[in-house]
Amino acid sequence: METLASAMRRENRRFKAPSSSSASAGSSVASGRVPLVMAFLSCLAWLYVAGRLWQDAQTRAILSGLLEKNSGNLPKVLSVEDKLRTLGCKEIGRKIVEAEMDLTKAKSEGYLWGNRTAAVDSEKKPQLLAVIGVYTGFGSRLKRNVFRGSWMPRDDALKKLEEKGVVIRFVIGRSANRGDSLDRHIDDENQRTKDFLILESHEEAAEELPSKAKFFFSTAVETWDAEFYVKVEDNINLDLAGLIEMLEGRRGSQGLYMGCMKSGVVVSDEGQQWYEPEWWKFGDSKTYFRHASGSLFILSKNLARYININSASLQSYAHDDISVGSWMMGVNATYVDDDRLCCSSSRQEKVCSNA
Repeated sequence: METLASAMRRENRRFKAPSSSSASAGSSVASGRVPLVMAFLSCLAWLYVAGRLWQDAQTRAILSGLLEKNSGNLPKVLSVEDKLRTLGCKEIGRKIVEAEMDLTKAKSEGYLWGNRTAAVDSEKKPQLLAVIGVYTGFGSRLKRNVFRGSWMPRDDALKKLEEKGVVIRFVIGRSANRGDSLDRHIDDENQRTKDFLILESHEEAAEELPSKAKFFFSTAVETWDAEFYVKVEDNINLDLAGLIEMLEGRRGSQGLYMGCMKSGVVVSDEGQQWYEPEWWKFGDSKTYFRHASGSLFILSKNLARYININSASLQSYAHDDISVGSWMMGVNATYVDDDRLCCSSSRQEKVCSNA
């Protein structure tokens, strides 16, 4: 006799069999969909890659056409500009162009006195014969008054002389303590006499005398257009008419370095008068090169312009006459050794003498 338990087990086996077959069928359907999805994705990927390849091919075709079209215009040798552009050095190229422009400007302003462009510029306004700078100091007021009462014109006479082409100025810098009583006294004196050239960027001091030459010639060239620029010390009396006559005879000359030419021993012992800190540069014989005495010397316009243009790089020595002489050695200057410019000589016909 079949028990209840065996009957229930039989019924359970009968209902489980269809469930198992249904699961198997569902699994088969699910497994059949995977290849279709993968195939679809593969098609999309193939289409994407094909499109990109087609675009790259089109781009290459366009570039190839442009290169072929412009190949006839390409230079056989790359220019400097092309190389700079390729290397990404456009800033360097710009600086080179600016340097070339500065050099051209320097040449036109007299860096090379064979260049006649400066002469064209000078025709725009009347050119003076000479600018005479008389070096002076804060404690030299009495000397200035003596000069104003002797060889140097004053007031209206000074203006008339300028109209004839000769400018005379006392040359002085500023005090180390800007705006102090020394500066104020000079400003007050200049207000009355109108005969100073004040070098605003120069400190008036004995040890700064060599740099004073740079500031004087640079400022004078920028202020007045003259054929000659004359430096005179404040212990010298001038035969002004004789100096003007000498310069008149040299009109039109370029590259002139005029003075009482001399040389001398280089003092290498510190503490002695005229000590030269750069003594070792002058060789074993310790002798200075040929140069004009500092009491009075004359530069033509082109040489004065040369100092103005190159003042930042010119080497200064212990004395201003040595410094200027060294600058003249670096250019093709014409040395004029004239005994009339030897202020301490006993010659009768001379244009200067010790005061």
